[in-house]
Order: sequence, then C-alpha cells, then structure tokens
Amino acid sequence: MEPLYQSKIECICCENTFMTSRVRPSFKRASKTDTDFCGYYKSEVNPDFYVVRVCPNCGFASTENGMGRLNDQQKKQYQDKIGLRWQKQEYGGERGANMAMASYKLALLSAQAIGEKDRVIAGILHHIAWLYRYEANQNDEKRFLRFALQAYIRVYEAEGVSLNNAKLMYLIGELNRRIGELNEAIRWFSRVVNDKKIVDAAMIRACREQWQLIREETEAGRKNAPGDTSLIDSMAMPEQTISTSA
Repeated sequence: MEPLYQSKIECICCENTFMTSRVRPSFKRASKTDTDFCGYYKSEVNPDFYVVRVCPNCGFASTENGMGRLNDQQKKQYQDKIGLRWQKQEYGGERGANMAMASYKLALLSAQAIGEKDRVIAGILHHIAWLYRYEANQNDEKRFLRFALQAYIRVYEAEGVSLNNAKLMYLIGELNRRIGELNEAIRWFSRVVNDKKIVDAAMIRACREQWQLIREETEAGRKNAPGDTSLIDSMAMPEQTISTSA
C-alpha cells in the first residue's frame, strides 16, 4: 500500500477545487517522539510534510485546524498581501523537506494575513521549528521555537487560565527549556505540578520529569564550572500525588 493518497479540497479563499496528498494513518506511527511532541518516522514519508494544504490557483495555505470559511474582508486581506503576487505552483504531489518548509511558511503568511487564531499560528510556527530540527539547523529551530512560545503564551492568556490546559502549560515550559530560559521553564512546570485543579496525570508527570532534567543538567554544569547555585537551590520539587486514574 502506498503511504500517500489524494484528497479533494475546496479553497476557502478562491473556491477553486484542488487535490492534495495525505498520509495514510498506518504510516503516521512515530518511532520516536521528542519532549515537545516532534515525531520521527521509520517510513520515508514524513506525515508532518503533508499537514498544509496549498491552493495552486491563489496560493492560500491552511491546515485542518484553521478557519472553515473566510469572509469578504479576509479574502481581500489575503489577496492584497499575498494573492496578487502569487505565481501558480503545484504542491499536491510528493513533498521533500524544501517543499514542506515552503508550504508551512505559506500557511504562516496566509494565517497572519487573515487574522487566524493564535492557537493555529502557534502550531504552524512549532512545526516550522521541527522542520529545522530535522535539518539539524539549531539556530533557526530556536528562533521559531521562540516565535511559537510567544504565540502559545498569547493562547494561554486568552483561554488557558479558565481551561486549566495542562498540555499547553507544559508546552510553554518545555519550549522555554529548549531555548534556555530555565527559570521560566521551572515556573511553568511548577504551575502544573502545584495546581490541585489539574488532574492530567501524563502532563503532571512530564512536568516533573523535565523539571528534574533541568536540575540534573544544571548540577552537571555547576560541577564543570563551580559558581552561583541560586538556580539549583530554587528547584526543590514539591511532592504531589499523581492520580493514575486521571
């Protein structure tokens, strides 16, 4: 069975119908997953390369999580900022790393042009960081992790407080850790661990594990370069019983 199949899409911007490649579910199982949910696949086809749908007619690019329709003002905003300069290109077939990156950056520009939700923009930015990670491009990976982090924080400020979204809080902590903002990472991990209203056992456990990882790495660094221990001293982890039934 081929890993790719064709799916028909109607562009929500120009109403053109086009075909885009999708990855069959049986080929989406990751062999390894990073702590910020970046997946690695044994198959030659990377499902992350096919998340974005790109209209070959007008260039509007989106993901399944994006808006289901655009109003006239949003269509005009897209056309004025991007569509008028679009030269017809086909993204519906097999994609390599370069084409995948181009599709995500088109999705980012499209989302920004129409005023897409921060949650969707954060996901696009995070995926771009993953693509740079696959290439071992650490500078650009961290640059887009920082952009994604800023967007996730906006999501939390808009909706996370009321939802007690443990996964979102964990991600904010983990992206802080990955870009070297260790104090901020600890602060977000501790929010999840200490908040009695959060019962997501998997995220509580993940926060404790990453908190401990920061402590171990910081202690190892201190042994190599003795000096200020204030960060380590602030890392005492509170005990909290994690319910296995959650």
